[in-house]
Amino acid sequence: MANITVTGVSKAYGSKKLFEDVNVTFNEGRRYGLTGPNGAGKSTFMKILAGMLEPDAGTVSRPKKTQVLEQDQFAYESFRVLDVVLQGNRVLWEAMQEKERLLALPEIGEQEGVRLGELEMIIAEEDGYTAEADAGDRLIGLGIPVEAHQKTMRELEGGLKLRVLLAKALFGRPEALLLDEPTNNLDIDSIRWLEKFLQSYQGVLVTISHDRHFLNSVCTHIADIDYETIIVYTGGYDDMVVAKSQIRARVEAENAEKQKKIAQLQDFIARFSAGSRASQVQSRKRQLEKLQLTDLKRSNIERPFIRFEQKRPSGRQTLTIEGLTKIWPEKKVVENFDALVQRGEKVAIIGRSGVGKTTLCKMLVGELAPDAGTITWGHEAQVGYFPQDHRPTIPKGTTAAGWLREIDTQVTNEEIRGLLGKMLFKGDEGLKPTEALSGGEAVRLLFCKLMLEKPNVLVLDEPTNHLDLESIIALGDALARYEGTCFVVTHDQELIDTFATRLWVLSDQGLDDFPGTFSEYLEKYPDAKF
Repeated sequence: MANITVTGVSKAYGSKKLFEDVNVTFNEGRRYGLTGPNGAGKSTFMKILAGMLEPDAGTVSRPKKTQVLEQDQFAYESFRVLDVVLQGNRVLWEAMQEKERLLALPEIGEQEGVRLGELEMIIAEEDGYTAEADAGDRLIGLGIPVEAHQKTMRELEGGLKLRVLLAKALFGRPEALLLDEPTNNLDIDSIRWLEKFLQSYQGVLVTISHDRHFLNSVCTHIADIDYETIIVYTGGYDDMVVAKSQIRARVEAENAEKQKKIAQLQDFIARFSAGSRASQVQSRKRQLEKLQLTDLKRSNIERPFIRFEQKRPSGRQTLTIEGLTKIWPEKKVVENFDALVQRGEKVAIIGRSGVGKTTLCKMLVGELAPDAGTITWGHEAQVGYFPQDHRPTIPKGTTAAGWLREIDTQVTNEEIRGLLGKMLFKGDEGLKPTEALSGGEAVRLLFCKLMLEKPNVLVLDEPTNHLDLESIIALGDALARYEGTCFVVTHDQELIDTFATRLWVLSDQGLDDFPGTFSEYLEKYPDAKF
């Protein structure tokens, strides 16, 4: 059986214990989502599974043909894109390379001829004669056009390089697949292709993802890192959340009953230990010794409290767009587009990567001028903007709390501490220098800024990057409750379903304005490409 078996694995960094004495088997034919909040140790555990990191204790056995999604997008700069994917099957790649070297010899002797025959057998066994076609299928499915397959990796932009590395991991019939955030840099169409591919995968899959729809669609089991161990639940992410809460509630109820019984026994022993009921007292003591409370370690899962409010509402007609046209650069983003957005509408801006979603956002907030047409904000409209490249918007040389104080000089220190606490900055973490913030902390700090400013319009460009699942769920709830108007760019299908009442779908044909939810759009256009 091509299983991954983890025996007695422990890992800590300094005093921070990630997991201890983990024993778990990931079975062939099952697809596991590895979940847990930021900092729980998901990527660390994945590296231990892959053999890239040694545990403090314990062992891992894995199938010989285990493929790992690599993260170094610059590792294959001089290679042809197609050849990078072919290297996903190491046995096939080495046989093909050796065959080329032998055929390039000026003279082929008997020994070389025998070896060529052996290599032909290896290539045939590894489906080598359809390998380039199979590799091309992986690339096309992940949104890399045919004309890019013969290019070198250095000719591709960063996001596409990561897609090539994903295609490499999926190539060559691996017995085990270890995928850390495979949906990063994928648009909705590529994510849907990947979901279908993995649903038919026969080996053992372990994947980390912050995309709830992806986990629910692909996974047969969830391996959740919490309570300093890994607990495996049957089903997708939503099934795990329900089961986890039920198990904890049951244990808490059982502990409460035991506490009640313990108190009764202790009271009996205290009252009658010196009297004539000695045998009954001894019986109660034996019962007391048997009553053990189940150890309930504290969960490390935390959800931020995001609440977007408005100082005052905008006018009823929040945004008017007339004849909007933009070619950027040499690509038609939008042409002669008209729209009227009313107060309280929630617009999801979707489309494949590189189609112009960020360009549209920059035009909405006035950072980029249209080639033609007008964008007119209505009465009292106040726009809060979350740019995709958001790090430069947070100044260096200050702290998280200090920057918020600069934004609103009237706010008290207690209010700032409270706001940071809601965004999971505990204790003195609000005094952390802004340049030392992690990706997730930077996003949560920008949410603090928006919560402080209280605009009545939100323009959020890819706000889920760097967020864990709990934070993404909190964001979806916040957008659904928000009374203002919002425009949100995201590839997270679950998030779109949570908040969107209207879709702006960007494609090579232009911008389609759909007055409905994402589910309604898919029902009307089941073969839609994003």
